Amino acid sequence: MKKAAFIGVGNMGGALARAACRALGPEEVVLANRTPAKAEALGLELGCAAACSGGEAVRAAEYIFLGVKPQGMGALLEELSPVIRACHEAGEDKVLVSMAAGLRLDDLRGRLGEAGYGVPLLRIMPNTCAAIGRGMTALCAREGEDEAHVRGVEEILSATGRVERIPEGLMDQFSAVAGCGPAFVYPFIEALADGGVMAGLPRAQAVEYAAQMVLGAAAMVLETGKHPGALKDEVCSPGGSTIAGVAELERGGLRAAAMNAVLAAWRRSAELGK
Repeated sequence: MKKAAFIGVGNMGGALARAACRALGPEEVVLANRTPAKAEALGLELGCAAACSGGEAVRAAEYIFLGVKPQGMGALLEELSPVIRACHEAGEDKVLVSMAAGLRLDDLRGRLGEAGYGVPLLRIMPNTCAAIGRGMTALCAREGEDEAHVRGVEEILSATGRVERIPEGLMDQFSAVAGCGPAFVYPFIEALADGGVMAGLPRAQAVEYAAQMVLGAAAMVLETGKHPGALKDEVCSPGGSTIAGVAELERGGLRAAAMNAVLAAWRRSAELGK
């Protein structure tokens, strides 16, 4: 039996499948998708198997990663429940791992129907940076979940970047910051590059310089442990060009816009779970 199956290989599911192939080897991974050709194409690229259906993927692997949108989770679990139950009765228990925003573990268990015999069930919230091993993923499980299952998920995700266990009550908040966050940062990088082009830099170099700067600044926060405000102050000389630029960011409402973006994403994540 293979180690991991990914049902739904869109942007997020595909990113995790790539990382799992790096961590486990492609021979331990199987893919499935509503459009089988998409799973087949990614499987050919990564060197892993593609299943014809979600049920076939469940039968083939121990850890089942559910990469569908919250709106599609009910139909998927209804389809998979009889297969999960049959595997259980045959002595081949599965571990389900949801990455659907907003859907709590209790909600998911309630949708398992005939498979709700106590099948191990965990939640993760990754981001697309996992595709290159630079992701930030949250992992949660119900109290009393077998530690071996939690460690198993951590092993599969080990090549995605950072993985941190958090209480389920913080999953929507985490998603708003780390799950949605890349989409907030990319326009900022683009805007910095646009400013560089306005100042005379060629477009390609402006994008490269802006992206590398953001990468380095993020590493400074993580590796030095200093507060972002303190690091900002270290760059701002009295009366200098940097503090003049910071003043323009403040005038444009950068902080408020970023905070409001996180709050809007958090509220929407909570709505998706209803």
